[in-house]
Amino acid sequence: MSPSRESTPSVHRRGWLSPFVVLVAAILTMVLTTPFLQDYIRLRLILDFFYTAIFLAVMYVVSQEKRRVKVAAVLAVPMIISLWAPYFFTSDHLVSVGRICGIIFFGIAIHHCGRFVAQSPQVTRDVIVAAVVIYLLMALMWSFAYALLEFYQPGSFNAQEGLTRESRPFFLYYSFVTLTTLGFGDITPLTEKAKALTILQAFIGQVYLVVVLAWLVGMHVSRKAK
Repeated sequence: MSPSRESTPSVHRRGWLSPFVVLVAAILTMVLTTPFLQDYIRLRLILDFFYTAIFLAVMYVVSQEKRRVKVAAVLAVPMIISLWAPYFFTSDHLVSVGRICGIIFFGIAIHHCGRFVAQSPQVTRDVIVAAVVIYLLMALMWSFAYALLEFYQPGSFNAQEGLTRESRPFFLYYSFVTLTTLGFGDITPLTEKAKALTILQAFIGQVYLVVVLAWLVGMHVSRKAK
């Protein structure tokens, strides 16, 4: 039975202006261009700019659902403030609140995209891109979780280059490596909490790929059979 129009998360525009495409582009642009830009611009400034753009892109994705967009906006505001406030003053409390809000914010976005994929009656380009978005958002969400853990318990991770208070680049890289189970070993969890988070992310990343791939193939085959 097809889901009702009211229960299915909608997308404003189709094609290359789809919110999902915009979000994928924002995340991949940050990951791929940051290493090449940091020779000319401060790394922290680059990341703050890209994260702000990603937060706005997520707002674009969830903007069709009024209740969810309000919650996302409430979470996005302290996140953006926590990014830009350190240029004017330092506040550990603001940093921790921003990272906690970031974890919840990305969790809401993942839930929204997951509902869109699960309730779509057929496999479309938007559905495939939304599935990719979920995978990328999981990496961002866990990078915030790792950074938050290191913030509260310094020494939870060990890195060859050494971790600093500005640890987002380390954990963005570590999160993607863990999610894809590459496990290079240049950043390692030292505490039990860090190890538990790492195991959970690796497990969820692999289960997600298996389940979503089977779901999309099954939906496509079912559609073809009709």
